[in-house]
Amino acid sequence: MNTTTRISAAERLGRAFGRGWRAYARGERRVSNWLASKGMPLATAAVLVWMVKLAALGVLLYTAFWLALLLLFVMVVAWMARNADSGEALPEPEWRNGPAGFGLYTYDGFRIDPHVEDD
Repeated sequence: MNTTTRISAAERLGRAFGRGWRAYARGERRVSNWLASKGMPLATAAVLVWMVKLAALGVLLYTAFWLALLLLFVMVVAWMARNADSGEALPEPEWRNGPAGFGLYTYDGFRIDPHVEDD
C-alpha cells in the first residue's frame, strides 16, 4: 500500500496560478525599481504601472465588448434564419367561389375538384 498522498488537479492548478501571480508581481516590482533607478520617483513609477494595468484592462474590455456584440449579431441572424419561411410550402387549396363556380381552388385560381360543366 502506498502511503504518499497525491495532490489533486485543483490543487495543482492553484499552485500553478500562484506561481504565475508571483512571477507577475516580481516582474512588476522589477519594472518599478528599474524606473526608480533611472531617476523617477517611486510614486510616479507606481502610477505609471497602474496606468499600464488600466490601459490593458481597457483594451481587454473593449475587445470583449465587440466580441460579445459580434456573437449577439450571429445569434440573431441564426435565429432569423431558423424562423424564416423557406417559401417551399404552398398554401393549401380552399373551397370558394371562383370563375368556374363554387369548388376547390388552388392559391393561383385553378379549380382542382371534379365538376360538371353543363349545369
